[in-house]
Amino acid sequence: MENLAQILLVEDNQMDVVLTLDAFREAKLKNKIHVAHNGQEALDYLYGRDKYANREEFPLPALILLDLKMPGVDGFEVLRQVKSTEKLKRIPVIILTSSREEGDRALSYDIGANSYLLKPVSFDGFTDVVRKIDDYWFSLNINPPDSK
Repeated sequence: MENLAQILLVEDNQMDVVLTLDAFREAKLKNKIHVAHNGQEALDYLYGRDKYANREEFPLPALILLDLKMPGVDGFEVLRQVKSTEKLKRIPVIILTSSREEGDRALSYDIGANSYLLKPVSFDGFTDVVRKIDDYWFSLNINPPDSK
C-alpha cells in the first residue's frame, strides 16, 4: 500500500469541513485528512501536545489547509507560528478562505503562506479545487527536504 501524504485541515465551520471531506471523496483522493476545528487545536496537533503527542497516530502533515477567520487563535497566528518554527516551517500552507480582502491576502503571503485560495461556492467547484491541490502539491511540486 502506498504511503499517501497526510493533510491537516484547519477549519472552524463544520459545514466547510464536511464539504472539504466530501470533495476529497468525490475526487477519489485517498489522503488521510486530520481536522483541527480551531487554531489552538491546530497548534496542539502540529506541536504534538496533549492528545496529539503520539506522532504515529498524528504525524506531521505534508500540507496544511488553513482557514483565516476563526475565533481565538486565528489562521494568521497559526501561520506565524508554523513559519517561525524550524521543524514546521517547510510544510506548505495553503490558505483556504472566503476572504477576498486584499489586506488578508497580503498579510498571508507576508507571513509565509505558500498559496491563497478562495473557497468555491459550489460543490463541483470545491471538488475541482481539491483535484488541483492534489495535482500540484502531490504530483508536480517537489517538496523541500524535511526541517531538522
